[in-house]
Amino acid sequence: MLNADYRPLSYYPLSLWGWQDAIKAVFLDRVNIVSEYDKTVKSPTYEMRLPSVVSLKSYVRPARHPAFTRFNVFLRDRFTCQYCGAQHDLTFDHVIPRSKGGATTWENVVAACSPCNLRKGDRLPFEAHMIPAQPPFQPSVADLHRNGRLFPPNYLHDSWLDYLYWDSVLEP
Repeated sequence: MLNADYRPLSYYPLSLWGWQDAIKAVFLDRVNIVSEYDKTVKSPTYEMRLPSVVSLKSYVRPARHPAFTRFNVFLRDRFTCQYCGAQHDLTFDHVIPRSKGGATTWENVVAACSPCNLRKGDRLPFEAHMIPAQPPFQPSVADLHRNGRLFPPNYLHDSWLDYLYWDSVLEP
């Protein structure tokens, strides 16, 4: 699903609709069909090709700041433990532990594998001799888009490709 300016509403996770929602939006005149699959759906009185790409008729203003979510923290940190570089069994780690007044914010949370998180415990980084590879920071939407391009969805239909990466040349 694309915004009215033909950019995806969300890259990470990719803004996808099921075929039923896409067809409903077409009939409610909320979207334009941009591209179609070869497959068709039929009713007793109507037949149409399934939409593969639709664009909203009304522009939705994108968020200026990404939401603080577990997925977005992992995406900011490129799905990598900030202590050892592992890319599996990821958890949140509060750099300054909550037991020592640390908040659950962009500036205090990093991705950490479970073994590193347990090893660090409720100690400060210098006490545990575990300094994050990159200091935690609040990412911009562009930061997350840049990182997200490193982790494409498992499935991308050919008809989607023209609408996913064309704006990368516009970003700094």
